[in-house]
Amino acid sequence: MTDLVIRPLVAGEEHVFDSMPDPLPQLRQVAYADGIAGGGYRPENTWVALRTGRVVARAAWLLPPGAVGAPWLERFDLDAEPEVGAALLRAAHEALGGPGLYLAAMPAHWRRRPEVLAVMEAPMAAARLAGLVERGERLRCSWTGTPLPATSGRYAFRPAADPTEINALVARIAEPDVLTGVEIARAVGGVDLATDPLAWLSGSISEWRIALDDGVPVGLVGPAGDACYPLIAYLGLLDEAVRSELLVEAVRVLAAGGAREVIADVDAHRVGVLAELERTGFRQLRSRVVFAPATGTPPAPAAQPGPAVAAGHLD
Repeated sequence: MTDLVIRPLVAGEEHVFDSMPDPLPQLRQVAYADGIAGGGYRPENTWVALRTGRVVARAAWLLPPGAVGAPWLERFDLDAEPEVGAALLRAAHEALGGPGLYLAAMPAHWRRRPEVLAVMEAPMAAARLAGLVERGERLRCSWTGTPLPATSGRYAFRPAADPTEINALVARIAEPDVLTGVEIARAVGGVDLATDPLAWLSGSISEWRIALDDGVPVGLVGPAGDACYPLIAYLGLLDEAVRSELLVEAVRVLAAGGAREVIADVDAHRVGVLAELERTGFRQLRSRVVFAPATGTPPAPAAQPGPAVAAGHLD
């Protein structure tokens, strides 16, 4: 690799990053130039590897304005052997104070798509060579107006009374079904969306719904129509039988507020939850494999972000 140049960008070099063709143009993501303009991407947090003047690897770490955590690797493309990508990551890690999270995004059903595997095998291998290990996979799903299934009428739904009621129910739910943006909440603000969703979500609680079976709470859902896009931020159950109808209720709340698309994230191993989302009309948009340092999870920041960060960056 003697002919290889690895370096960060400097201001005004957005064209260098963009000179490498996008290997997955079908993947919905923020353009690099837009990220620079918005302040989430920064030249000093963007690294490239050049071979005879051509960009063969690029990596961009992201940190939204106002966030207090460490940047995470959001874009990592490699048109060379994995060792080149690993060398780039090691150099950047040294400059950035150590390895952190890598959120490897790819189109849905990537394992069954040879053309996607051909793109992603090298950067994922490079991440492993650089000391990162897989910590799980998250699936993003989207509802775009499909007619909702009929409900049984067994359950009643009402708005949450106040934050105290929401927090009390959250404390009783060991593993929520849907947590949209959980990895970003943790990386940006050190917030665990599963146990303290209101610390991250800055909007009104008027959209939150409680499911009741004969007057007894059996589930809780937090639709968020005023986030960066309409989404189901939190869905947790005390009775799994209510899952399908609580999903329908959440979509109805958001659609009534004008949403034409609703986003929901689920852990890939939660096959029952994924199946219920699909029955409700959701379709997979993307997968995100989470890589973290082999020595442990990066330290959480000491403080939480303000509402502007929480409301605008749930991706």
